[in-house]
Amino acid sequence: MYDFTSFVDAISGYLQATFSGFWAGVVSMLLLGMVILMFYAFLGLFLVYAERKICARMQNRIGPNRVGPMGLFQTIADLIKLLLKELIYIRNADSFLFNIAPFIVIVASIMAIGSIPFAKGLQAIDLNIGVLYILAISSMGVIGILIAGWASNSKYSVIGAMRSGAQVISYELSVGLALLCMIVFAGSMQLSEIISSQEDGWWIFKGHIPALIAFVIYLIAGTAETNRGPFDLAEAESELTAGFHTEYSGIKFAFFFLAEYMNMFIIAAIATTIFLGGWLPFHLYNLEGFNRIMDFVPPIFWFFGKTAFVVYLMMWFKWTFPRLRIDQLLTLEWKYLLPLNLMNLLVIAFLTLMQWHF
Repeated sequence: MYDFTSFVDAISGYLQATFSGFWAGVVSMLLLGMVILMFYAFLGLFLVYAERKICARMQNRIGPNRVGPMGLFQTIADLIKLLLKELIYIRNADSFLFNIAPFIVIVASIMAIGSIPFAKGLQAIDLNIGVLYILAISSMGVIGILIAGWASNSKYSVIGAMRSGAQVISYELSVGLALLCMIVFAGSMQLSEIISSQEDGWWIFKGHIPALIAFVIYLIAGTAETNRGPFDLAEAESELTAGFHTEYSGIKFAFFFLAEYMNMFIIAAIATTIFLGGWLPFHLYNLEGFNRIMDFVPPIFWFFGKTAFVVYLMMWFKWTFPRLRIDQLLTLEWKYLLPLNLMNLLVIAFLTLMQWHF
């Protein structure tokens, strides 16, 4: 009912008619980049505000309530403060790597957003290896973290960066295997095809208990991969000050801070796309009237509603469980999540082979 393909094609046709082939491509990429950057900035500010409110409610505190109505402008005030703060030069630091590390982290998350389907036809690029692309791009962010820690000329930063590298590389395996489980069900790595395969039911329901297990593992591993509590060993305040970004200030620190929230959104958006039907509405079997009503809700609301639910779960994890030690964190992955994931993948492969899912 809501298809943005014709709208996107109309914009592309207008650019092709107005400019030559080369310049039409340049203008379209510039427009697309501006839209993604504006979305990135707005969503990052909103997620910071949302987490402050959610953690305040969970811990019986007030949260932002002074700057603007209900504290809505608090994150904007924080952004202005970070923009105006002095960028401190670190003696004996590798200036080139020190300055480029925050941009690597930001660019990795921006490139991942480009492949997320927000609605039918509303997607920057629809790759036939979309899941593989996101896994590859999202894992590039750890390179920026390692560079930041090494180039800072600080032992706190180096230890934090090494912790983060070990953590992200370890939990990337569980994230990839959990997504591979759903790829086996859907039979495709193209995100639009995975969503189409859920038109008769979301995979978290069609895939029975193995799909639910894969979803839970994905949430745990995704939370760990974004360095969020209770897995935030890379920036343990009592041990490492601020971890890999200890020596950063001003807008460079803001880049790391913002990237964490955007990576959380990306993890939630992929969970929505792979497990929860993406932008598809919620339908019940043999209830045509109810299903028609659900179809009237625009798909972009379905997508962001499901994503907000997953983001809320990830925030709930952080403000509920105490921080793990580094040995406990790695033990959880290598002794429990990874073997469970491998067994679950075998079960799902068998179910798919026998066609025992809905």
